Amino acid sequence: MFDAARPYRLDAQVAIRPEPFGALAYHYGNRRLTFLRDPLLVDLVRDLEHHDDVDTALAASPIPPARWPAFRRALAALTASEVIGAR
Repeated sequence: MFDAARPYRLDAQVAIRPEPFGALAYHYGNRRLTFLRDPLLVDLVRDLEHHDDVDTALAASPIPPARWPAFRRALAALTASEVIGAR
C-alpha cells in the first residue's frame, strides 16, 4: 500500500524508456508495461530515491503544489503495478 510518508525508489527490475509524451516503464519481473504520461512524473519517479519521503521529493520538484494530489495518486498506481517500491 502506498504511503506518502515513506521513501520510495524505482524498482530495480524496471526500465524507463523516454517518449515524447513522458515514458514507458517496463517491469522485467512481472512483464507489465506502464505509460508515464507526464515528463514531470518521469523526473519525479527517477528522483524519489534521493528523498526521505514523497512530499520532500515533490517539494524539490518543479511540480506546482496544486498538482501534488494528482501526482500522489499516480505514484500510488505505480506502487500497485510495482514500478516503484518502498525502500
